[in-house]
Amino acid sequence: MTESKAQQVENEFHKGGFWGKLKAYGRILGPGLITGAADDDPSGIGTFSQTGAQFGYSQLWVTLFTIPLMVAIQEICARIALQTGTGLARVIGKHYAKPVLYGCIFLLFSANVINVGADLGAMAAAGQMTIALPFFVWLILTTLLTVGLEVFLNYNQYARLLRILTLSLLAYVFTVFVVHQDWGQALRNTFIPTLEFDRARLMNLVAIFGTSISPYLFFWQASQEVEEEIDEGKTTVAARRGITRTELKWMRADVISGMIVSNLVTWFIVVTAASTLYQNGITTIESAPKAAEALRPLAGPFASLLFAAGILGTGLLAVPILTGSAAYALADTFKWPEGLALKLKQAPQFYGVIALATLVGAAMNLLGINPIKALYYSAILNGLIAPPLMVLLMLISNDRKIMRNRVNGRLSNWMGWLTVLIMSVSAIALLVSLIAGT
Repeated sequence: MTESKAQQVENEFHKGGFWGKLKAYGRILGPGLITGAADDDPSGIGTFSQTGAQFGYSQLWVTLFTIPLMVAIQEICARIALQTGTGLARVIGKHYAKPVLYGCIFLLFSANVINVGADLGAMAAAGQMTIALPFFVWLILTTLLTVGLEVFLNYNQYARLLRILTLSLLAYVFTVFVVHQDWGQALRNTFIPTLEFDRARLMNLVAIFGTSISPYLFFWQASQEVEEEIDEGKTTVAARRGITRTELKWMRADVISGMIVSNLVTWFIVVTAASTLYQNGITTIESAPKAAEALRPLAGPFASLLFAAGILGTGLLAVPILTGSAAYALADTFKWPEGLALKLKQAPQFYGVIALATLVGAAMNLLGINPIKALYYSAILNGLIAPPLMVLLMLISNDRKIMRNRVNGRLSNWMGWLTVLIMSVSAIALLVSLIAGT
């Protein structure tokens, strides 16, 4: 967002009445909202459905607990991008050793491709529930559609489409009201933590943290902040460098809104699974489409179709973000022309990475690779990548040579380092579980 747009929104907000303020607020929703919505991708929906099915309402408090952690990290990513005028990979490559950068990018690309494969498989399975076409046909359709939209739509159209696709998350809000709920118990478990740390609950917490705070979201958030500035006419790094107080204010509003929306939808997914699957003794859900199938006899065909439709919508939102974040990171690393604002012939390597990541992910579904194992290994990779990457983010955001007068404040440092600690513990837990074979 350029200063002129930020100042314009600021003026509209203060001069307008209620509807004027609401309209001004809506104008600033962009990278933060889209990033938050993409966090509820089909693989995330599977994790959150499993949470409700296995533990009922008891882990709803986590959806509230993770909001400030997610806000802290995504705000830091956005602030770094707006202050430096570049994406994260370029900042890391400029100030740290190349092996550090290459290692992060390799693991990021690997984890993203696995996640893309699992998401495309979930979308195809959900598509079968809505229209009875073969799985292979749905897989081809979703693969071509996600690649085609990202490659051939111009940035303004694509950004608008992503904002519209965030509305698919409403499917999970509506589903909650289709089935009977114990609202009192749900609200108690949301605001009063149930602190039981047996192995199953601990590993589920690790899965939630790994799903909610993922490296691909860091890179996407930063790159989209840069894209927004380019779209406003700041086409050089020098023109983009630096962030005003007004821009900072509205960027934070966008990020906070996105993370709240993300976790609110997570809450609704857990509640739906808890009130139907858990209450009927169905405690194991292998994937998001399996959750939708299990809902059919318990909550009726309308609820299951809503759930399935949400999987398709969130997949169309999340898969391009997974592949796009990998493309931005590689383009920043090797200084390729990059950006969704460019046409295919202007950035062939950038769009090539998007196509390659999507096609390899789709091919996973044809090789007999178990999608649940794929998601498990993806979570391990994300869990391993996130802590060292977040340490780099914290070091960069506290470096006055890089950030000048936009280094972290006290609250950003406290919440940022707390997130690093929690994700580090999560990574260690994942490794211990893998070594122990549990």
